[in-house]
Amino acid sequence: MSIVVTGATGALGRLTVEELLRRTAPDNIVALARDRAKAAGLAARGVRIEIADYGRPETLDGVFAAGDRVLLISGNEPGQRLTQHRAVIDAAREAGVGLLAYTSVLGGPAATFSIAEEHIATEQALLASGVPYCLLRNGWYHENYTGALATTLKIGAVVGSAGGGRVASAARRDYAEAAAVVLTGSGHDNAVYELSGDTAWTMAEYAAEVSRQTGRHIPYNDLPHDAYVALMVDAGVPALGARMVADADAGIARGELAATPGDLSRLLGRPTTPIAESIAEALKQLPV
Repeated sequence: MSIVVTGATGALGRLTVEELLRRTAPDNIVALARDRAKAAGLAARGVRIEIADYGRPETLDGVFAAGDRVLLISGNEPGQRLTQHRAVIDAAREAGVGLLAYTSVLGGPAATFSIAEEHIATEQALLASGVPYCLLRNGWYHENYTGALATTLKIGAVVGSAGGGRVASAARRDYAEAAAVVLTGSGHDNAVYELSGDTAWTMAEYAAEVSRQTGRHIPYNDLPHDAYVALMVDAGVPALGARMVADADAGIARGELAATPGDLSRLLGRPTTPIAESIAEALKQLPV
């Protein structure tokens, strides 16, 4: 039996492999990647590398074995993800894996924003497959916001369309650690975890924390949906991506990413990382 991580060279995948290496021997871990060169660092540490692509089902033949515990990290190509996820689920079913954990979205079927649609459909496909599953319904990452701090400071404002809605985000490494806990632990078969940060905050509160840490006045500018989409497109964001981000902000305004059930901190055995800590880390990474 191996622990298999798909998308292992992506941001979440790499962190998950790092967490797994703290819990098990490297020869127990299989990292699936599209580019062997990007996985070279993991291979050098003893992790087995398999070249596979969600979009090419034939590359998934033979990468799973009976009893494997698999993490399916959701793809990043809107409109293609369901087909790609089904290919992984089919390959996992044919191999007889012991568990397939999927990184879904907070709220699952209750989420109404467009990013959630393919996650919900993937959950349905996984449940219908008969494969033992674990749904890791991840909320938003702190990095969705702190990753844009350079732009925030350049324009002097946090910009969005979430109104006064709250976001119970957590650090990406928190979600990676939770995935590693599930993959190396027991009692997670056919479980559903609603994963989010311990504290939900508003965009205005986020802007206030950025202001506090930088010593600058950084307000939150809340824009109408269409104006926010236009701003992102003007900045070079593809139109589809811009609409999906703005639609997610509408979901935040409706309270769909504010839940704090505590599943994430319980899996971690510790509090989730505060947004203020992630802001501080991101600021340290910015050029002086």
